[in-house]
Amino acid sequence: MGFTPALVTMALKFGAWWLTGSVGLLSDALESLVNLAGAAFALLMVAVAAAPPDRDHPYGHHKAEYFSSGFEGMLILAAALGIIWAAAERFMQPRPLQSLDIGLALSVFASLLNGALAAAMLRAARAHRSVALEADARHLFADVWTSGGVVVALIAVAITGWVWLDPVIAIAVALNIVREAVRLLWGATDGLMDRALEPDVQRQIDNTLDEFAHQTIRFDHVVTRRAGKRRFVDLHMHLPASWTLQRAAALRATVEQALMGAVPGLRARIELLPWDVEAHFNDPEELT
Repeated sequence: MGFTPALVTMALKFGAWWLTGSVGLLSDALESLVNLAGAAFALLMVAVAAAPPDRDHPYGHHKAEYFSSGFEGMLILAAALGIIWAAAERFMQPRPLQSLDIGLALSVFASLLNGALAAAMLRAARAHRSVALEADARHLFADVWTSGGVVVALIAVAITGWVWLDPVIAIAVALNIVREAVRLLWGATDGLMDRALEPDVQRQIDNTLDEFAHQTIRFDHVVTRRAGKRRFVDLHMHLPASWTLQRAAALRATVEQALMGAVPGLRARIELLPWDVEAHFNDPEELT
């Protein structure tokens, strides 16, 4: 996320709140502040995730991106609580809004800027398979819809004179933010638990293995997982016991290259076993 557009968006929204005194616009501005803080942390985590493996992290740092989603989720939750507090106080002590025309114009312009930025970020996230960038882009899209709802509701306030609608709008925004926070936190938690690859990617893996399957070659115990933009697959390849180690290793290398060519970002690990040998995974608790 570019920090200059983010700063401009945040300045526009806080300016709209300062001119109008609307807690609905304040809630929108606070969400933009969270966007900026989340984007800064996401940038840091993307840099950490891109670092090469080292002695302490031999499998790389790809899971660092999930911390970005979790951090942003916690920020959003904190912002939602602040919005609800301010809205409750305004509901108890309502007051008329000022300069709504200028304030709404600033908010609309900021929303258009956010929408363009979110679309660009989502394209980049898909191109680089970045969890952190995707989380930030989707949060920005949610921010655009939130801003649109706030603008429409404040127009209703201007038409009807019902100033109590303003804090109600803010509370509605806060509840929507809470929903987004829960989604981000769950996504981060789910990612840290080594979630399996997407069904379409698993089908690509199965189709690639089918190309090598033979009456003397079979595959089993195919296990996949995802860590940030990196994908992993572990499996067993059963071969005739009469094959030489050199022949078996050559076929394994061919299968690994085929898998990694079919699925971008995949790392394959294949264990060689004789045709008539079965390996089983047991839960340690089942053995006690």
